[in-house]
Amino acid sequence: MSCKRRRRCTSRIVERIGLAQPVLTDITRIEFDPQFSPGAYNAVNTCLRILPSEKVTLITDNACREIAASIAQELAKVGCSFKALVLEDLAPRPLAGLPREIAEDMETSDVSIFAVRVQTNELKSRMEMTSIVNRRRMRHAHMVNINRQIMLEGMRADFNHVDALSSKVMEIVGKAKEITGKTAAGCDFTGALNPDYRWLKTSGIISRDKWGNLPGGEIFTSPGEVNGVYVVDGVVGDYLCDKYGDLQYQPLTIRMQANRITEVFSENKGLEQDFWSYTHTDENSDRVGEFAIGTNIELTNIIGQILQDEKYPGIHIAFGNPYGEHTGAKWHSGTHIDVVGRNFDIWVDGRQIMKKGQFLIED
Repeated sequence: MSCKRRRRCTSRIVERIGLAQPVLTDITRIEFDPQFSPGAYNAVNTCLRILPSEKVTLITDNACREIAASIAQELAKVGCSFKALVLEDLAPRPLAGLPREIAEDMETSDVSIFAVRVQTNELKSRMEMTSIVNRRRMRHAHMVNINRQIMLEGMRADFNHVDALSSKVMEIVGKAKEITGKTAAGCDFTGALNPDYRWLKTSGIISRDKWGNLPGGEIFTSPGEVNGVYVVDGVVGDYLCDKYGDLQYQPLTIRMQANRITEVFSENKGLEQDFWSYTHTDENSDRVGEFAIGTNIELTNIIGQILQDEKYPGIHIAFGNPYGEHTGAKWHSGTHIDVVGRNFDIWVDGRQIMKKGQFLIED
């Protein structure tokens, strides 16, 4: 379809008392595809449930500013005060740290939204941001690498339905001792659970208790110990996701013993080396920090984007930071990278709750 024929709209936001305007790039005047609007409405009204009396910090970059503009329009409709900040206006990329202007604005906000395409070695800046979120108990939507496809698919999910299923899975795993995952591709591992660590639900309905990724749809904890083999025939996280995409035909095999990586292998030697280097950045980068079950049953396939793919039904794990402030884990890492597989069979203390990627407990 030509640019002339493509129907587009511009967010025209009427100035009102208390509306904080962007300093440089004016997000409110950026044109965006109107098909973004249902997902943006979901983010503002269903997931974050923003009130007219609240203040919001909206963080974006040049790559995602059309999506941010659609979100800004929904914020304006709510009638809340907000400030939109574009990373490239504030600091060179990749970010060495969180820009001061963002940190200062977050200190007076109730809600923050991060819709950014991340770059290599920017995890530190994101950790600084979520540290403010955690300290101030803000509702925070983490939309890392959000794109058009995710806005038209994952962000249109019925998150109330996803939340109900997530609660059912939480009831089953909450007191479990171990969870086993297997796939036809070769996954065969068991996670022994630590009763002192908490399970958390990030179903897309975001509260002050835990910030969440959008689109949502997972429950997670930090495991006591994981042993076995994880075959990544979906995606790997962080900046390696954009670099390598969907791994269905060139999977990455990870062997784990006593919660540590012992070996990685892939026919794609670049992926193999990059993943090994990433997971050996610090003393705990190779340690399983997250053990999660995706619960977004409205997702039908892996698309090669970690933000959405980690919500795909199945078990995904992450190496590095265990989010100890939430899970209760007592160790730390400066890195965090997720891995996602396809079509899982899952057993919780011997009870099968998933077969070939389909939950057996939904009804």
